[in-house]
Amino acid sequence: MGAICNGMAAHGGVIPYDATFLIFSDYMRPPIRLASLMDLHVVHVFTHDSIALGEDGPTHQPVEQLAGLRAVPGLTVIRPADANETAVAWRVALETERPVAMAFSRQKVPTLDRERYASAEGLRRGAYVLHDADGDPPELILIGSGAETGLVVDAAERLTGEGVGVRVVSMPSWDLFDAQPQSYRDEVLPPSARARLAVEAGSPQGWHRYVGDRGDVLGVDRFGASAPGGEMLEHYGFTVENVCERARALLRDKA
Repeated sequence: MGAICNGMAAHGGVIPYDATFLIFSDYMRPPIRLASLMDLHVVHVFTHDSIALGEDGPTHQPVEQLAGLRAVPGLTVIRPADANETAVAWRVALETERPVAMAFSRQKVPTLDRERYASAEGLRRGAYVLHDADGDPPELILIGSGAETGLVVDAAERLTGEGVGVRVVSMPSWDLFDAQPQSYRDEVLPPSARARLAVEAGSPQGWHRYVGDRGDVLGVDRFGASAPGGEMLEHYGFTVENVCERARALLRDKA
């Protein structure tokens, strides 16, 4: 599938795309790598992107695949948070001239109210302030990616109710964010705001470059299991209660 898309892209006149479960990106590594090496405009659409896949079990539940794709030079990886970010992600994928991989969940995710939260156009810059607390810098930064962004938003609301100044950052693409000027990156993640928690249902590898030495990552560092997706997320700690507790621990350490 990937090799055919590469051939079509090399021929020109079309922007080819393919689609499969994220776990099967492992079988597509050679053509993905070649597309990146050759600057071929191919779009890879990956679904079922986490342990929330559910009953198919650990053989079909990706853990390390996002980290692996992000390590490929020249491949833009985008994990949209909701329908709004997905629409922008598709435009980015069509406008670029390099290969793009997009990762989507199996489970339903909320569509964020963009009158309340920042415009999804922020995806173009890889990461953006989705919602901000009063005060500068914020006491705490919660970073969400993909399907877990809604969870981060819910946790931020609870912490705000407790009097914590929380900034919520949506980070759908490391590649796009790293390409931004340092001034913008510091604007989104102020160096003085060191209490940071990143939340993603995948390998935590690489996230520490964004949370820093005083931050934390809620990820998945072991294989999954066979159970309904909601039960999997709860068992692995992807709940509002656990996100809030991890965040409170950072604030206690800061104090």
